[in-house]
Parts: sequence; C-alpha cells; structure tokens
Amino acid sequence: MRMKENEKKRQGSIDDIEVTRKILDRFYREFREATETDVVIGGAGPAGLAAARYLAREGLKVVIFERKLSPGGGMWGGGMTFPVIVVQEGAVPLLEEAGIRVEDAGGGYYTADSIEATAKLLSSALDAGARMFNAVSVEDVMMRNDRITGVVINWSAVEAAGLHVDPLTVRCRAVIDATGHPAEICHIVERKTGALATPSGRVEGERSMWAEVGEQTVVENTGEVYPGLYVAGMAANAVHGAPRMGPIFGGMLLSGRKAAKDIIRSLGGE
Repeated sequence: MRMKENEKKRQGSIDDIEVTRKILDRFYREFREATETDVVIGGAGPAGLAAARYLAREGLKVVIFERKLSPGGGMWGGGMTFPVIVVQEGAVPLLEEAGIRVEDAGGGYYTADSIEATAKLLSSALDAGARMFNAVSVEDVMMRNDRITGVVINWSAVEAAGLHVDPLTVRCRAVIDATGHPAEICHIVERKTGALATPSGRVEGERSMWAEVGEQTVVENTGEVYPGLYVAGMAANAVHGAPRMGPIFGGMLLSGRKAAKDIIRSLGGE
C-alpha cells in the first residue's frame, strides 16, 4: 500500500478541473497578447509560414490565423497524396534553413518529403517567435482612413455552422493574405472597396495549371494590393489572374519571403 502511495505522489495528482484551468489560463494569456500585433497572416500554408519565419526573425510580432484544425495548407498531401514535393534550385536554401532534407532529382528539380517539409516549416515559424491560432477564420478587416489596420476573426466552427455570433478584432500594422486559392481576405477587401491593385480593382481569378508560368508569377505578383494588405502564395496568382502550379512549392516559399521583405521595408520606414 505504501509503495502505491509513493508512486502516486511521484506521478502527481490529476484534477480534471485543474486541467481545464491550465488550458484556459494559457490560452487567454496568449490570445490577449495577440490582439495587438505587427503582422497578421491569414493562412498557415507554405507561403504564410515562410513569411512568418522571416518576419519574426526580424523581431516583428507575428500572429497567424489558420481556418483549419491542421495548419500546413496543401503541402501535407504532396502530389495527389504521394508525400513528395518538388522545388526548383532557387528555393532549396529556404527548405534547408528549416532543416528539411532535400534530394537533387536532376534536371534542376529537387524533391523533399512533404510531411517533413510541412512539419519543419511549422516548427521553424514558431521557433522564430510567430504565434499561431488554428480553427480561427478571418471574416472581415478593420479599416481606418482607407488603410487596413486589423482583422475581424471568429471560430471556424461558428462560420461552418452558419451561426450569427459576433466576432472579435485584432489590430495590426500589416496583413498578409496567404489563404491560397480562395484569396479570402482579398475578396473581403474587394467587396468593401473595389480598389485592389489589379487591372479591374478586383480579384482577377486563378487560371488553369501551368507550373512554369505559375512559379514565376507567384513571386512577381506578391506584394501590397491595398494599403496595409499584402498577398502571398497561391492567393497572389488568384488575385492577379495567373495560373496555378500544382505540387511544386518553390514559388510559394519565395513568395512568402518576398512578402516578408516588403513588409519589413515598409514598416521600417514608418
């Protein structure tokens, strides 16, 4: 009996309510700290994660809101669930910086394990100091004097259920739309202003797959599309009417880095 009591003491007593309290204490402390930040990133795919890593490394306060329960975007699934991704030579250093093993597949193509790549991109962004909240959707933006000054957020489950629950707001100095093909934040700003930095002032719409062109234009199209709003990754091509590119991810990573550099340059000048 005495041996069992000693073992129980070593393991520590567990109270179910204390478990709940510990979760709530930490969550609300970290969530409160996130309500005012330098940069909000909508979407935790490869472009958003790359941007978060570079921004946080420069000492900026970065918060990522990911609509899904599992962050990582489409990179987890590789090509049609084969857990392999392809990148071009220019993007190899971005993977290697995160400790991702890359194989030279010949002909200028490089491959990596999609699961390792996604996990380490997530880890590297968090290790750099970025903060992430999953199952949270950006449903609107906050604007002052024709500039984006924050985002309006709600639980993704509330959105999926079609419930009318008033959201909360987060103030920031810049927003990155890295929501992928849907370009969700840019669509919101389009509806409110019709003044995106595109030929029509609206989201031009993603074109059919053409990896060679898509990989180039995703970097070219990365940048500020409305004061305070930047677009990166597949959202950049969707906004500017360029092709998608499938399971090659080099352009996405380079796009995230470019968005980070643009914001660092812009905020440094404020």
